[in-house]
Amino acid sequence: MHPHGGPPPKISLPGIKNILAVASGKGGVGKSTVATNLALALRQLGHAVGLLDADIYGPSIPIMMGVQGQVDQETTPLPLVRHEIKLLSMGFFVKPEQALIWRGPMVDKYLRQFLMMFDWGELDYLVIDLPPGTGDAQLTLTQAVPLTGAVIVTTPQEVSLIDARKGLEMFRQVRVPVLGIVENMSYFVGEDGKRYEIFRHGGGQKLATESGVPFLGEIPIDSRVAECGDTGDPIVHKHPDSPIAQSYRTLAATVQKELQAAASPPELPEVKF
Repeated sequence: MHPHGGPPPKISLPGIKNILAVASGKGGVGKSTVATNLALALRQLGHAVGLLDADIYGPSIPIMMGVQGQVDQETTPLPLVRHEIKLLSMGFFVKPEQALIWRGPMVDKYLRQFLMMFDWGELDYLVIDLPPGTGDAQLTLTQAVPLTGAVIVTTPQEVSLIDARKGLEMFRQVRVPVLGIVENMSYFVGEDGKRYEIFRHGGGQKLATESGVPFLGEIPIDSRVAECGDTGDPIVHKHPDSPIAQSYRTLAATVQKELQAAASPPELPEVKF
């Protein structure tokens, strides 16, 4: 706590230009997949990018980025670099089968250490993959880290949208700009070339409109996404010419545009005398 009883000052990360939180109200919407491939798409657009796995209890970034098991901190420089992305995750420090049973203060302590004790260097973007929900990790990062903005991931169906609204409102309450909504698993294009909306469609756009935030785009379903994630070579890297990789690059460009818009003060009307 601050000596005067208020919240502690935000962590200073002067070498990082933009800190981007990727969040969802519930699990199972592909948030970590979106965070990973968004980070890779930003890198393909020429930016220096880091990816922080803030899911202390269920880190999945190590598997998705091809880093299996613990790393030897004595011989391995951290953050790790994979696919030209700087990475840090609790999964680097514990056995894959080990369950972490921690209360909030321990989560707070380790997330602060991830940001302050490791040299991230100069980055254009640090993408933070938040755990689902609105718990301790989210509060630590929104209160302690100067987040530039947040991206909310949802799927089209109503049960996902209900929880996405809660995540969106959490960021608003702590004064973090919501850059917009991404609709993941939006549709599937079959071998016949037809578009199939397996989980309904349009929920992300509807939520964005109702909430008054931008709709950042649709990410289609591709059966190769799970295979690429399980083998540690995300689809944006392994299949850069695929339609879904192009969707992620479009998303990255849109996020970049929204960040620039959020950082630019509105133009004052010209006054003629």
